[in-house]
Amino acid sequence: MGEEEEKYDGMLLVMAQQHEGGVQELVNTFFSFLRRKTDFFLGGDPGAAEKLVKEAYDHHSKLALKAHKEKQLKQEKEKKEKAERAAKLAKEEEERKKDNNGPRIQELTDEEAEKLQSELDKKKEEEKMKKETSNEEKASEKGDKGSDSEAEEDEKDKDKLKPNSGNGADLPNYKWTQTLSEIDIVVPFDVKFRIKGRDVVVDIQRRSIKVGLKGHPPVLEGQLYNEIKVEESSWLLDDGKVVTVHLEKINKMEWWNKIVTTDPEINTKKICPENSKLSDLDGETRGMVEKMMYDQRQKSMGLPTSEEQKKQDILKKFMAQHPEMDFSKAKFS
Repeated sequence: MGEEEEKYDGMLLVMAQQHEGGVQELVNTFFSFLRRKTDFFLGGDPGAAEKLVKEAYDHHSKLALKAHKEKQLKQEKEKKEKAERAAKLAKEEEERKKDNNGPRIQELTDEEAEKLQSELDKKKEEEKMKKETSNEEKASEKGDKGSDSEAEEDEKDKDKLKPNSGNGADLPNYKWTQTLSEIDIVVPFDVKFRIKGRDVVVDIQRRSIKVGLKGHPPVLEGQLYNEIKVEESSWLLDDGKVVTVHLEKINKMEWWNKIVTTDPEINTKKICPENSKLSDLDGETRGMVEKMMYDQRQKSMGLPTSEEQKKQDILKKFMAQHPEMDFSKAKFS
């Protein structure tokens, strides 16, 4: 039933966009067509046409109210679940902080103590070398690490495109960008006349898309990488030369590697989450994402993560406060 209802959405959207007077003008066009081209008003029993219109209105009004209510219930449920997850995370974080309030001391064997002391001496030497390293040498090291990382790229990703600044791709006939929740496609038309809405063919379906000019081969056509919300997707004609298509993803926890299945793939491993709209996230979620991004960068450079750094700071502070204690046979975890 859903697919059958959406069958004519593309054509009706084009019609709607050509009615500057909005819904009132669009409805008037429908009834004008029925009056001029059919026997809708006079072909049945008296009052039959009015009854049909009222029944259709009542039917879709109930569906709209039902969908609106379901959407509200879903939003309330998601909000409640989100609050419960936040409370659970806060509780776990508080318990973790309690557990990490102080180091735990355990007896070591001579061999383990010697190994720990060796590691501590090694860390001190490394910290001393880092302080003596100039900013120029640090920049050079980062460049070398970046080159090594690229050299170690998986063979299967070698031929994939590098994402553009919007985490999408710049293709010969169009370009696209994305966040975790939505996609924007820009399709320019190289024509010598100013394009109008009636010249454009845009058909957006749950699993397919088609964009082009009437009488010309489509610029973009095929099966989408994944499903989208048709009712929350749209398109517009910009400056008579460019069509911009907005797609709302159903799965808001994945990066697309292409728009349609025939497109070349981008390497999603090289996507920069910083370019997605972190400002749109709530404070708790944004903090978690930024922490994950920081830890990922630290690991790639061979440096300690935020949790590891926290443990090191606790160890240094404890050792500084208790110089009388012998840590050579102590193990901190």
